[in-house]
Amino acid sequence: MRLSITCVLLFQYCIFVPAVRADDVKKTDVYGRIKASIDAVPAIDTHDHLRPFEQISPRDKTEQGEGITLHSIWAGSYFPWIHPLEAWPKDGSFDTWWAKARDNFANARATSFYRYLLPAFHDLYDVDFDTITAEQARALNGKIFENYKTDKWLKEVITERANIELMVIDSYWRRLDFTTDYPFTVALCNVTSVVRGFHPSEFNDPLDDPYAFAKRHQMQINSLDDYLAVLDRVVATSRQAGAICLKSTLAYLRTLRFENVPKERAVAIFGRPRKELTAQDIRDFEDFIMWRLVELSAKHDLPFQIHTGQAKIQGANPMLLAELIEANPKTKFVLFHGGFPWVGETGVIAMRFRNVWIDSVWLPTLSYTMAKRAYQEWLEAVPSNRIMWGSDTGTAEGIYGATVFTRQCLAEALAEKVIRGELREQDALRIGRQVMRENALELFPQLKDRLWRK
Repeated sequence: MRLSITCVLLFQYCIFVPAVRADDVKKTDVYGRIKASIDAVPAIDTHDHLRPFEQISPRDKTEQGEGITLHSIWAGSYFPWIHPLEAWPKDGSFDTWWAKARDNFANARATSFYRYLLPAFHDLYDVDFDTITAEQARALNGKIFENYKTDKWLKEVITERANIELMVIDSYWRRLDFTTDYPFTVALCNVTSVVRGFHPSEFNDPLDDPYAFAKRHQMQINSLDDYLAVLDRVVATSRQAGAICLKSTLAYLRTLRFENVPKERAVAIFGRPRKELTAQDIRDFEDFIMWRLVELSAKHDLPFQIHTGQAKIQGANPMLLAELIEANPKTKFVLFHGGFPWVGETGVIAMRFRNVWIDSVWLPTLSYTMAKRAYQEWLEAVPSNRIMWGSDTGTAEGIYGATVFTRQCLAEALAEKVIRGELREQDALRIGRQVMRENALELFPQLKDRLWRK
């Protein structure tokens, strides 16, 4: 009897209190209000790779000259990470390319790496790429080519259409040069390469070479202590130049587990070329330097952005950073990409350590569904002032699409919580503004001097 009553009650609950489904929430007034509020926020994008205008690539050789094409937009996006894309033809003809490329997207229609660009084509060019015709594709290509004849298109799309006030740029192509290329961009200090500074032969680019940096600043490197002094100067110089944080992408190259290697061990390795070292030697030196960089991060009050998750996934779980984080409570760690796919692990790290911030940069583009789930989980575990976002792309269209994706994903996550009675709408509106803007201004107070919107 009890079982029957329970079944009836559950049946009635399912009928009269249906769950919020993915196809329902965007139709609600609550979502509409939250989305409008989030859209109106002049965003602070904490991470991007927008190159100087003349270096945006790939530029294709066309019948009208060299320039940015529809192929360029897709080739410069994340789509080729998961699916082949037809190369630009030698004859420079769009029609030649499109005859083959039009079928490239069929198996990727559901992927976020495909779908994040759709808002850009729809909103900026009035084109539905899912149903695009050959004639529409040719016209779209022509408009893209014209738009990229000057850099005005970038400013219009990024600062006006995408409503981004400031954008932090990781210039990985010139890591130790802290200049900026646009009035709305801010520098950071990418320290990925300096961990392997055991010998000058490790470097061949003066803008990525701590030994070249030392020469430019009249410093000598004859010992490990000298090298550490140079790294201190690198970080100090970056801060003076306006850089707001450190950044590491070592997760693409190696494990994120960094042991606290004794200095004596690093001294024995320093000054020797790679051919004289073992893989363990190199890893030990990198580990030692990483710990020193974390200390410099605290010393110069520059938060440390660390790529976690999708990279060299065998060693990219953010949990591998737990000991480093715990041992350095004065350093402000920013875990990038929500640790995808380990979003829950990222949440518990931020719950456990108050010197950890979560950056959802790139996550909606990786997996929209997981990003929405992550926002909801994180808000249940972490104070709302420790979550941020970024677009992590390099073209106007990519930045616009990733921004729209993030605003929509966050709005859905918050609206579902409001509808379920887990959050007041007024608090959801505040959280949306925090994630898109206020949290970055709180963590990186130097940004307040760069704000230009009235």
